[in-house]
Amino acid sequence: MSGLPNVRRPATLASLAAELGVSRTTVSNAYNRPDQLSAPLRARVLEAARRLGYPGPDPVARSLRTRKAGAVGLLLTEALSYAFRDPAATGFLEGLALACEQAGQGLLLIPVSPEHADVTAVHQAGVDGFVVYSVREDDPHFMAVLERPVPTVVCDQPTGVDGVDRVGVDDRAGMLALARHLTGLGHRRVGVLCMRLGAGRNDGPASAERQANATYPVQRERLAGIRDGLAEVGVDWSGVPVYERFEHSVDSGRAGAAGLLAAHPELTAVLCTSDILALGALQHAADRELSVPDQLTITGFDGVPEAARAGLTTVSQPLLEKGRVAGELLLERGERNRPRRVTLPTELTLGTTSAKPRADQRFFSGW
Repeated sequence: MSGLPNVRRPATLASLAAELGVSRTTVSNAYNRPDQLSAPLRARVLEAARRLGYPGPDPVARSLRTRKAGAVGLLLTEALSYAFRDPAATGFLEGLALACEQAGQGLLLIPVSPEHADVTAVHQAGVDGFVVYSVREDDPHFMAVLERPVPTVVCDQPTGVDGVDRVGVDDRAGMLALARHLTGLGHRRVGVLCMRLGAGRNDGPASAERQANATYPVQRERLAGIRDGLAEVGVDWSGVPVYERFEHSVDSGRAGAAGLLAAHPELTAVLCTSDILALGALQHAADRELSVPDQLTITGFDGVPEAARAGLTTVSQPLLEKGRVAGELLLERGERNRPRRVTLPTELTLGTTSAKPRADQRFFSGW
């Protein structure tokens, strides 16, 4: 059976150049270096390409030739949906995308599980550099990133990595300001609901040993800020209950607050190390018909839009700016030899969820 004579092969760069009577370089420039052609000539090349079915230069071949992928890799040690579900991550992602867009670069999300050590996705990622978003110090995927001969920028954590740029905030100082606000109101019986402190799932009390060995510096520093603020008024940290949540979600915060307050009904305030956990704690308070802040003060950290709508007392940080700066640091890395550390400001945001504790807290005894 003979072939189909009416089926035309797709045009190639060479056949397109011959059709137009121009060099292959001219056709290539129409796609890769448009500033080298006049507007009418480039339009003629692209119109002929459309008419003849030329798809443009092979991006894989181009990356092999130039040794550039034209994309930034964002390492997330979470499920892919986390980047779009968590408002702090979403704000950061928007800022990073804006920086990439400004530089004409693509953005490749590389989500990996914090519970699995397979680093294949990192090794195979076709990117010109990595932005690492808030991973633990001993994360194997981060170690794999450092093995790649490309520039790297860390957002938040780990900290103090040689040769790597970092952008973040002073988490300890931000939380210290919040703790001082609460102690100034008169709170002494406080509990803490914190995000994941290290490898291994732990949903419940975080022992002194687990706190001391925390491999997530952001959580370590936020807990230290609370501890510093309480120490100023004579509160012994060993008597402060700290409950940890492995998953970072409103539902997880709701369950964590339930466990914390059931075990410690004497608390007058719950300090959460993220707004998401605090929003869950607010839901639990509503479940128990506890008036916030009349019967219980609840605070967060991050300053996400949902927290503002809930009137949460929190520490706000510039999430979008953090992402934008991370992208800019990475994209300018080839222009300098020394790594940079950028610390962005935080702001204590007073909402409607914090107030002086009531003198009579006996209503807790009925739980």
